[in-house]
Amino acid sequence: DPVPLLQVIRPEPCGVCGSRIRFGKTAIKCCQCHLLLHTKCREQCPSLCAPRPHHHAWPREGVLADFAPSTPPLVPALVVQCVTEVETRGLTETGLYRVPGTEQLVREWKRKLLRAGGALPALSSVTDIHVVCGVLKDFLRGLKEPLTASPLTLLPDAATDIPDEAASDTALRHVVSKLPPANRDTLAFLMLHLLRVSHSPDCKMDVFNLSRVFGPTLVGHSSANPTPVAIMEDTPRQCKVVARLLSLPHSFWRGFVGTEQENLVPM
Repeated sequence: DPVPLLQVIRPEPCGVCGSRIRFGKTAIKCCQCHLLLHTKCREQCPSLCAPRPHHHAWPREGVLADFAPSTPPLVPALVVQCVTEVETRGLTETGLYRVPGTEQLVREWKRKLLRAGGALPALSSVTDIHVVCGVLKDFLRGLKEPLTASPLTLLPDAATDIPDEAASDTALRHVVSKLPPANRDTLAFLMLHLLRVSHSPDCKMDVFNLSRVFGPTLVGHSSANPTPVAIMEDTPRQCKVVARLLSLPHSFWRGFVGTEQENLVPM
C-alpha cells in the first residue's frame, strides 16, 4: 500500500535492500507498515503487508532507551547477545572490532535483530565473528544520539581539559553517573567488555586501538551539524574520551550493572 513518492530528509535504510536512502533522494513509504524503500526496490517488495507489530519489533533507529528492557540493568538484548557471542568465541581473534565484517552480512543481521525485537535469533550461525562485531558497532552508530549523549557535552571537558588526573577522574565519574540510566548501564556493560578484549593477548587490541575504533562510534561531535573540518578535529578528542573511560577501574563500571553482570555475559 505505497504512497506517492516522498523526499528523504534524514538518511534511512531501505526496508528491502538495506542500503541507505540518501538525503534528498526520492523514496516510497507504505501507509500500513511504514516500510521505506528505494523506488527501484518497489518490485521486490511483497504486494501484501500488515501493520508492523510495534510492541515486538524495535525501531530501525532510535535513542538507546527505545531498545532497553524495563528492569535493570538497562542494557538492550541486542548488545548483550553480540557481546556474549564475541566473548564466547572471539577473544582469540586478532584485530577484534578493527577488522571489518562483510558489509552485506552486517546489514542483514542487524536488520534481522531489529525486526525480531526481544526474541533474537541465535548469532552462533554467523560464521565470521567480525560480522557480529560489525553488527554491534553499526547498531551503536545508528542511534539517534550517541551512547554517551547528553549530558556528554560535559564529558570531553572532564576527559580532556582537566590537567590534574585525579580531578579529571572525579569529573568523569560524575558525568557518567548523570547519563540517562539506559545509556549509563550500557556504557558500563560495554566498557567491561572492551576491557576484557584489551586484556586478551591474541586480540592485539589495547586501549589505544579500541579507543580509535570506538571514539567516533560512542562520542558525539562538538556541534549538531559538524563540517568535514570539525569532524576531523573531533576525532582525536573522541578517541581520548574513550581512552579515559577505559582507564576507569572495573569496580566503577560494575557498580552500575551490579551482580547481574555475571548473568549477562560469561566471565
